[in-house]
Amino acid sequence: MGNVTKDLKLDDLIVRSGSTIKEAIQTIDNNMCGMCFVVEHGYLKGVVSDGDVRRSMLNNTKLDQDIDQIMNKEFFSLPAFSEIKTIQEGLLKYNLIPILDEKGMLVDYASTKHFHQIPIHEPYLNGNELEYISECITTGWVSSQGKYVKKFEEDFSKYVGIDNALAVSNGTVALHLALETFGIGKGDEVIVPNLTFAAPINAIIHSGAKPVIVDVCAQTACLDVHHLEQAISSCTKAIIAVHLYGHPVEMEALVEISRKHNIKIIEDCAEAIGSRYNDRHVGCFGDAATFSFFGNKTITTGEGGMVFFKEITFCQRAKILRDHGMSPTKRYWHEEIGYNYRMTNLQAAVGVAQLEQIEYIIQRKRWMANEYFIRLNELDHIQLPIECGNVFHSYWLYTIFLREENEEKKNEIINKFKRIGVEVRTIFYPLNEMPIYKRFEFKNCDYGVSKKLFRCGLSLPSSISVSAEEIDKIADTMHSTFS
Repeated sequence: MGNVTKDLKLDDLIVRSGSTIKEAIQTIDNNMCGMCFVVEHGYLKGVVSDGDVRRSMLNNTKLDQDIDQIMNKEFFSLPAFSEIKTIQEGLLKYNLIPILDEKGMLVDYASTKHFHQIPIHEPYLNGNELEYISECITTGWVSSQGKYVKKFEEDFSKYVGIDNALAVSNGTVALHLALETFGIGKGDEVIVPNLTFAAPINAIIHSGAKPVIVDVCAQTACLDVHHLEQAISSCTKAIIAVHLYGHPVEMEALVEISRKHNIKIIEDCAEAIGSRYNDRHVGCFGDAATFSFFGNKTITTGEGGMVFFKEITFCQRAKILRDHGMSPTKRYWHEEIGYNYRMTNLQAAVGVAQLEQIEYIIQRKRWMANEYFIRLNELDHIQLPIECGNVFHSYWLYTIFLREENEEKKNEIINKFKRIGVEVRTIFYPLNEMPIYKRFEFKNCDYGVSKKLFRCGLSLPSSISVSAEEIDKIADTMHSTFS
């Protein structure tokens, strides 16, 4: 079967019930994917492959005979509200899958290049990724030794404007490595925002320290620096500032607080590649900065991360810890108990290729956000993301918030989009609402802001591949929900 291109229209795959076999052959020939769907009044009656046609010819079936005579009525299909994971699993066996609504009507198709759904995020791999990976394979440099690891560290360091970079295996270990390097552990406390992915709090717990959960800012959903000091104690050694969904934390005030109390700042920039605060890239303000290159991040290496340190002495220690605690001058001599947190040359090769496209990627992210703003700004029922202060928002995920009086519509909206093949997600659960983290609540905080944001928050498709037509579809559906 041939490749199905992303822009292949559903009508290109359809023949009407009662058409001739010859007409079906012409449809299959034109769509070049080896198959067509037989439809009657919008309902899928059967599927015909080029193999079905060949077998019918061997049985002396004539070209002018009805296609219904040879179609396969026992076909595999999926409902329109299927998750992308379910579609991907189906595509391991089938090259083309018809998508049906609740009534059995054909509404779309799925292929390896067309998942039916508009995903929340997908990687953009249109540069030199394959060329650089191929070079790693042909030269044999596939593990953590190889030129691309060093080059990725240098290129990324130049892009964000920070020295002392270390490539690591993922963003979570970048956080853990920063904590370990600073000697933060048992008896220490580390402040973490209530609204974030679990990686920061997990890294704190694994270091042996105690997390202290604080609430977030209503305007940005980031760490609320104005109510931070009440959570600081004599045991507080660090603050993890998460630049959530691409909006920077208010770093100027945070730096002032950290200096006043002699506390380290670790900037979690996993979701904020390309974001700037006061014209400087996020990560430039703290004692350490971490980045993630997971598959759904602004740039990706599949898995992978980066950690930066303001002081070179910390970077040197982190490098030893990253490499099993091995002496940098005496091979196989281990000076302390370390970790294998290294990035592979294969991953770094992808990272180098991704960085070559970073300006275009950020430009498209900003374009996407502006297109959403134009189409949704007049809706009084939702609050759109803003740039609060002198910041440059990279819009990793375009996240909106329903007005409080409309929060009961949240699940209805998610399900409505799911039925038309658009992936819309709720935001992160507040950490303090999960039993495993509840014991780390700060006793003087009710977490009212993060609770409200969670009840009202929705992330819309945010890939740079999202088109103006797809944004129109999303906006029209949102408008119709409130009309």
